[in-house]
Amino acid sequence: MVAKQIERSAASTPSRAWWIGVAAWAVPGLGHLLQKRWGRGLLLGGSVWGMFFMGLALGGHLFRVSGSDQGFSIILQALPMIANIGSGLLYIVCWLTNTGFVEQAQRVTYEYGNTFLLVAGLLNYLAMLDAFDIAAGRKR
Repeated sequence: MVAKQIERSAASTPSRAWWIGVAAWAVPGLGHLLQKRWGRGLLLGGSVWGMFFMGLALGGHLFRVSGSDQGFSIILQALPMIANIGSGLLYIVCWLTNTGFVEQAQRVTYEYGNTFLLVAGLLNYLAMLDAFDIAAGRKR
């Protein structure tokens, strides 16, 4: 019964909603801006962008799984990496330029920076879901 509801829900979701969701993940705030939700787009997108760059400025560390990680270490790196990937293209650009992946644990503000970077990605996941729900007609 639940499977049928999920199947029906997925079939009734317009393809535009999926594209809005992808755009919202890729560029924080874009999903709302495409739907002319200027206030939400600027507030949520600005918060994600601001927290991301503040996290880098405070010496935060972006996480990634490398080939040298083994066993339980992979899980310890994968979970915060998933949160960081929530920042979309911000994370990908940093990954391509190798910016923010060097640990700066000697800095006093290091942990604050980590927290800002993680929360930026998690907030963008929520903003992405909000933009998707609005585009799908499930929310105003």
